[in-house]
Amino acid sequence: MMALVDCNNFYVSCERAFNPFLEGKPVGVLSNNDGCIVARSNELKALGVKMGSPMHLLPPQIRRQTVLLSSNYALYGDMSRRINEVLAEFSPHVEVYSVDESFVGFQGFEPGTLEERGQQIRQTVRQWTGIPVSVGFAPTRVLAKVANHAAKKNDVFRGVCLLEADSPVTIALLKQLPVTELWGIARRTGERLQVMGIETAWQLREADPKHIRRRFSVVQERIVWELRGQPAIHLDDMSEPKQQIMVSRSFGRLTSSPHDLREALRQHACRAGEKLRKQASVTSAVMVFVRTNPFRENLPQYRNRVVITLDRPTDDSRELVAASTQGLRKLWRKGYSYHKAGLMLLDLSPKANRQLTLAETPQTEADAQRSERLMATVDKLNRELGRGTVQLGLSRQGNAWTLRSERRTPRYTTQWKELLCVR
Repeated sequence: MMALVDCNNFYVSCERAFNPFLEGKPVGVLSNNDGCIVARSNELKALGVKMGSPMHLLPPQIRRQTVLLSSNYALYGDMSRRINEVLAEFSPHVEVYSVDESFVGFQGFEPGTLEERGQQIRQTVRQWTGIPVSVGFAPTRVLAKVANHAAKKNDVFRGVCLLEADSPVTIALLKQLPVTELWGIARRTGERLQVMGIETAWQLREADPKHIRRRFSVVQERIVWELRGQPAIHLDDMSEPKQQIMVSRSFGRLTSSPHDLREALRQHACRAGEKLRKQASVTSAVMVFVRTNPFRENLPQYRNRVVITLDRPTDDSRELVAASTQGLRKLWRKGYSYHKAGLMLLDLSPKANRQLTLAETPQTEADAQRSERLMATVDKLNRELGRGTVQLGLSRQGNAWTLRSERRTPRYTTQWKELLCVR
């Protein structure tokens, strides 16, 4: 058996853990630059506010009774770390799936004791961190997702649901669950399944696995086996290396300064390099793009992009920064107020066992090892001491590209100057 432990309304719960005044109130957490709502309390959901709703389009009667906060990612990331440390007290097998979800292995535990252990997990996490969680037990990851969904949505389970592979409760839940709500079934895949007459999770479970594999992929076949209670999926199966990596962000305010764009692209290139190395890939080309704000119709409009081909496939952030700077020189036009800049890494390939081509500039073995050691050291320092500890160049104070976060609460657990004060 394994459990999926999922934090309830995680971003909102993190804010409430340090501000009890928010309990029972409609609370929303905003996206970068305070644009759209990316997390909602149950009270805000009850008011009919949809995920992704632009803040400026909320009706006045809802705005007056709602507390809207800027994203506080430093706080959320540290609270996620603390929750997983609590989970490790219950089992040594903890797999972090996302910032608010983790799979916990309970192999060898008596099935009859698991629901009680689930309640203990909920109580301990709530007591030690202030975050409410739901727990779903099942023999496979896909069924654990279903169990967690039931634990969260159905009060009869009291926050903990245990599903055996062939129990009447499991069958009833699968017959009610739309296939598009299953973990690993994307919208387009769900539409194709519905054309085949497969509309519920139960119908997918009863389908021929080999036929599903021929029509879709091996991942969808494994989902069928998982629904039948046979473990077939590892987390790596659900997180295949990306074929492209894009990093971009709207600016906090419009800017006509090339220095602002250069700094923003440098930060984006470093972040893209970090993602590239994490999935053990290299890139052969970088697409750089800039644009003005299309909603400011009173201002001159300009948008453009350029692809910079690299001398050789690389994962070195320094080379990505150089490519982004070269691209900006080709794109920059005076007289425009820029709103966004970003880059996309193209033509990704696995770093291991990569074959050299005649077109690329060769690199000595010593230079390659030096680059790899440097990037590994940078990644380790930023991972252990916090992102941005080691940077390629410093950013100027008051630059235009820094995110607007006028409603951000203190980073209570990661900044000495923002520690909670008790009077």
